[in-house]
Amino acid sequence: MTSLDKPTKQEQDHDGHGHQSRAVTEAALFEAFGGIRGTVETVLPGLLFVTIFTINKDLHLSAIAALGLSLLLVAVRLIRRDTVKHAFSGVFGVAFGVVFAMMTGNAKDFYLPGMLYTLGLALAYIITTLAGVPLIGLILGPVFKENLSWRTRNPGRKKAYAKASWAWGLILLAKCAILFPLYWWADTTQLGWVLVTLKIPPFLLAVYLTWVFLAKAPPPIDVFAEMEAQEREEEARKEAAARDGEA
Repeated sequence: MTSLDKPTKQEQDHDGHGHQSRAVTEAALFEAFGGIRGTVETVLPGLLFVTIFTINKDLHLSAIAALGLSLLLVAVRLIRRDTVKHAFSGVFGVAFGVVFAMMTGNAKDFYLPGMLYTLGLALAYIITTLAGVPLIGLILGPVFKENLSWRTRNPGRKKAYAKASWAWGLILLAKCAILFPLYWWADTTQLGWVLVTLKIPPFLLAVYLTWVFLAKAPPPIDVFAEMEAQEREEEARKEAAARDGEA
């Protein structure tokens, strides 16, 4: 290899920063969205519900089994002392579905709260982006320890958050465009299997696009590190002033 073939120090630093940025972004996305395990846990209760209902058309048994599985997943996380926020959100989602279905006697209503939540979330992503505070930035800002610094101090990062929020909003709207007509026209088993099928792929696509946009964006500004540095500087000034006073 000649000297012309060797990467310059600037290129090496850039590559190193790029790898570090991608690694940090991956870790933050896993923490924010629960990773593969969290995604699978959101699918299993609905999968169990539609499986049982497909076999025996028993709404009560299907609903109780789905809720029981959600509680079991939370219990397993508690025993293993894992993060439970994603499992708890799954329990609440299943519980609302069970309540709706039991109140109306219509098994399709088990899926209605989740569908309405998806629609509301899609609109939230789009509206907050139009308002200049993209929702994905509000979600990931604390995870990256940048809080809202990206709004005024990091325009490149704000642009990446806006792109990611548009991606989430449009993907979720497309999902709703498929599910809501099925809610009215299809039977419970058809709706249930389509919903289970659409649970993971759109989510993974949105997460992947978020990773792409943020991996190429400027690094986050660690506002917590800045606050700690300011506190250390303030303490140093006070100590210096105290020493001067004693002298």
